[in-house]
Amino acid sequence: MATVTNILANKAKETFTISPESSVYQALEMMVAKNVSALIIMDGEQIAGIFTERDYARKVILKGKASKETPVSDIMTKDLITVTAGTSIDDCMQLMTSKYIRHLPVVEEKKLIGIISIGDVVRQIIEDQKFLIENMGNYIGGA
Repeated sequence: MATVTNILANKAKETFTISPESSVYQALEMMVAKNVSALIIMDGEQIAGIFTERDYARKVILKGKASKETPVSDIMTKDLITVTAGTSIDDCMQLMTSKYIRHLPVVEEKKLIGIISIGDVVRQIIEDQKFLIENMGNYIGGA
């Protein structure tokens, strides 16, 4: 059974972070520059939260706040759901669907080691299914 480790092995090693004092506008600029839809908010070495496109849409635009004046700490999601490298892909999918989230920070010994998205999880599930189908075909075909 595949785990988060399998996803992290195939992803770029860099996880993009920003400080809680940064403006929402700065966070959005970074997200566009890095082509990501979420940033981890780091307060020194501690994970303080996550900022996503959904946070922006629901907590800035719809509330009439100004992106350049609002610190990301005012609107970030603080109650993070995290996983470890050993968490199964099935458990990640269950967490993401039951909690209606699209990103899971990966933490080991209270340190951020990466982030996975729903797209990463779906790709891994598809890859696992392809592998299983190939092996079943080889077994049935006598190869």
